[in-house]
Amino acid sequence: MSEPRKPAEQASSRNPFSAAKGLLAGMRTTAKVMVRGAHTQQYPDERPNLPPRSRGVIALREENCTSCMLCARECPDWCIYIDSHKETIPATTEGGRDRQRNVLDRFAIDFSLCMYCGICVEVCPFDALFWSPQFEYAELDIRDLLHEKGRLGEWMATVPPPPALDERAADPAEVVAANKPPRVAREASATPRAPRTPREPRAPRPTGAAEESE
Repeated sequence: MSEPRKPAEQASSRNPFSAAKGLLAGMRTTAKVMVRGAHTQQYPDERPNLPPRSRGVIALREENCTSCMLCARECPDWCIYIDSHKETIPATTEGGRDRQRNVLDRFAIDFSLCMYCGICVEVCPFDALFWSPQFEYAELDIRDLLHEKGRLGEWMATVPPPPALDERAADPAEVVAANKPPRVAREASATPRAPRTPREPRAPRPTGAAEESE
């Protein structure tokens, strides 16, 4: 139960000058905002300037995908669907063995379930998934947010190039290993080393003193 108002509060609420004072304070704030101008972007007439690493949509480079299923297993929303089959590659040399490889049949992402965490892009070991800043793919039907590999491949044209490396940064380990000169076998010296002289055997320890002490 609320407490009854005090007489001073009741008087101030009925005072028309206090109400006018509050109204004028609000109008003063409104006038300040009108002079500053609006900061709202008039989309779609004004295009937003998004940072290059914006998470808009996931693009697929199909030729890099090996159907390892790592992205589908790590996805917390289970919104990635992959189907593949094995194909036999005949040996190219006589006496060689045939090889097996995975052929990608289906790769789909349901963006109605995706939470844009980026785990699939990070865990892909073959650089088959990329982020694109494009975000204009809203649909009237939620079922149309299931993008198959054909549509995912079309987003590759919108993927920005990677940023340039810092000139002061150290070279990657694989580059350093590739540029490392090969080891040179140690050449045999022209003058052979003199053979070591064998050490003289130690004299046996006298046992007489030990026997006298006993």
